[in-house]
Amino acid sequence: MTSRADLLAWLNELLQINYTKVEQCGTGAAYCQVIDSVYGDVPMSRVKMNAKHEYEYIANFKVMQTVFKTKKIDKPIPVEKLVKCKMQDNLEFLQWIKRFWEQNYGGQGYDPVARRKGAPTDTPATIAPLSTGRAGGLNVGGARSGGRTPISGHRSGSAQPNEAVQQLQAQLKDMSGHLEGLEKERDFYFAKLRDIEIIVQNKIESTQQESEGAPDDPTLLDIQRILYSTEDGFEVPEGGVDEEETF
Repeated sequence: MTSRADLLAWLNELLQINYTKVEQCGTGAAYCQVIDSVYGDVPMSRVKMNAKHEYEYIANFKVMQTVFKTKKIDKPIPVEKLVKCKMQDNLEFLQWIKRFWEQNYGGQGYDPVARRKGAPTDTPATIAPLSTGRAGGLNVGGARSGGRTPISGHRSGSAQPNEAVQQLQAQLKDMSGHLEGLEKERDFYFAKLRDIEIIVQNKIESTQQESEGAPDDPTLLDIQRILYSTEDGFEVPEGGVDEEETF
């Protein structure tokens, strides 16, 4: 298996980005562009290279799923796991991506900056793990000869357990705020779609009443079709259309 350091070095060189952690691949942007380097026809204008929110990550993976389906790439994409930006899940998928690239890349020249049309590629932020070293996180007092000091064996004067709790509380607060923001954004766009749906429906009904037998407006019908369209495996819940996509 390729090491994390080697994977990041390969990824940064190929795409001319500056990722420092495998977890940052959870945005989906880098995965999309690696596939683009193989085929050269991924719609990079739809890939948000500086995605910062989970709904943006999911949109990136939707682009990738479409490409996989078109190219008949028989590899499930564990979107729900990858967008959580956990190291192990993204490490395993990045290793697969590199193997796929090695087997299919034809050696053609590839300009990653031109392909993404100079779109900003801010290094994605991820929630840092509690422990970044042998003495970090919940390992009170650090490592010592013969084993680690257990949490219950709290040393006098050590503030590390309290710091760990504070860090967890800060992460929980940040995640709660992020979730609240996503819910508000979802409701905001859902309300807009609902308003459009009502306007279109009223216009179609009004036209039908005014001119019986006349063909319906094709533009309105196209809008209505888009509003009501779903994907394979997606079921409309009872009581209305849920605009959140499932993978």
